[in-house]
Amino acid sequence: MKNVTITLDEKVAHWARVWAAERNISVSRFVGQLLETKMREESGYDMAMTQFLSVPPQSLKKKGRYPSRDALHERADLR
Repeated sequence: MKNVTITLDEKVAHWARVWAAERNISVSRFVGQLLETKMREESGYDMAMTQFLSVPPQSLKKKGRYPSRDALHERADLR
């Protein structure tokens, strides 16, 4: 474990002390858990992005011509 000193606004410090006391943990543990959660979230995002980018891109266009707008929106049954 590494000790770190932080500076908080008085209202924030009071809220953190009350919140931690209600859960029977120290403010230090509370801040440590918050930072660990944030680290895991960002690590998970980075891993997902790396996995996504590792797949070769695929062309969305298939061989041939695109259908016309009229063909896409044809609703013969409604006429």
